[in-house]
Amino acid sequence: MAEEHTTLSKAVTTDDFNARVAKRIGELSAVANAFREWKEASNAFQELEALLQDPSTDDELRTLASGEIKSSTKDLTRATNTLTTALIPKHPFADLPCLLEIRPGAGGGEAALFAGDLLRMYRSYCSRRRFRVSLLKLEHATASTGSGGSSSSSGGAEVPLQEAILEIDTVGAYGELRCEAGVHRVQRIPATEAKGRTHTSAASVMVLPSIPNLKGSSGGDDGTTSHDWEDPSSDYYIDPKEVRTDVMRARGAGGQHVNTTDSAVRLTHLPTNTVVSMQDFRSQPKNREKAWLLMRSKLAQARRDAREDEALRLRRGIIGAAQMGRGDKIRTYNWSQQRVTDHRSGVSVHDLDDVLGGGEALEKVMRSVRTWLAERDMDSLLVDDDGIK
Repeated sequence: MAEEHTTLSKAVTTDDFNARVAKRIGELSAVANAFREWKEASNAFQELEALLQDPSTDDELRTLASGEIKSSTKDLTRATNTLTTALIPKHPFADLPCLLEIRPGAGGGEAALFAGDLLRMYRSYCSRRRFRVSLLKLEHATASTGSGGSSSSSGGAEVPLQEAILEIDTVGAYGELRCEAGVHRVQRIPATEAKGRTHTSAASVMVLPSIPNLKGSSGGDDGTTSHDWEDPSSDYYIDPKEVRTDVMRARGAGGQHVNTTDSAVRLTHLPTNTVVSMQDFRSQPKNREKAWLLMRSKLAQARRDAREDEALRLRRGIIGAAQMGRGDKIRTYNWSQQRVTDHRSGVSVHDLDDVLGGGEALEKVMRSVRTWLAERDMDSLLVDDDGIK
């Protein structure tokens, strides 16, 4: 890879500029730089080690080498870790914007309230990171959820959430937030609990890659298309003949368009029975556009997950360690202990308010999961390499 980087770097200096080549150079630069640093650190360590093992080395030079060998070992370890990280292939959706979907799970009305807490947490996080975020869909739970809009021990009278979708239109948002996908569990005492017992409920978070350009695809300066939805081999491709479209009156309270025009749109992908609906905009074309965006994102993620599940099934026997599935809880928020624990990385923080406020404590937890994901990817690469051998 380092040799390829050097060869391409020489080629791109000519007058015949190629955007595809320039992009490839950018992808290889991290590996090339990391390999150069590792090679320098390795050579320095080997020279010092050779001096210490050579019986003809004079005492003064041996003393100097002994003093430098510790720092050289640290430099080599750091360079090795950097090179290892650089060798991990980037996730194919890492540079894309994303859609973040939140739904209450087990726990009735308390789960719906917790889903609202997660929505506010992610909106605060995106605001702090200066991500461009908009609320694509918002549905509140009805009184039939059992909560009646009552407040929990988190404080404040809040409306239970049925479903929310955030559109985070920032390059690289998927790579930053994909670690949040899974089941989030909460342990706290609801305000309606007379005996002060702690209840456990959950909410699910789904992170989907979003298509940057709604008009077609994200293309480079040379006309290449990396996510062309007209290409049958693309994860985003959908045969229009396989989608049933239904239009209906928008449901809910408020707004002159509600129950007066057929502005709501529901799409059903018949082969997979995937259903999405959109009614948050006054115009039917706008709802249709956003519904198609959500449908493409859901199917692209499902196709990617299917490939990863198949690869995981083949590797599991070699790795020998159980991998946490998407259906398992990934994180616990404990109100009484003011603790947040991520069950993948094993990291716990005792600053619940800062986590729910989208602050540095949440970033610390997310950073630990990204490291865990990188280590898992590296294990997969090692297994693949052993399989080839």
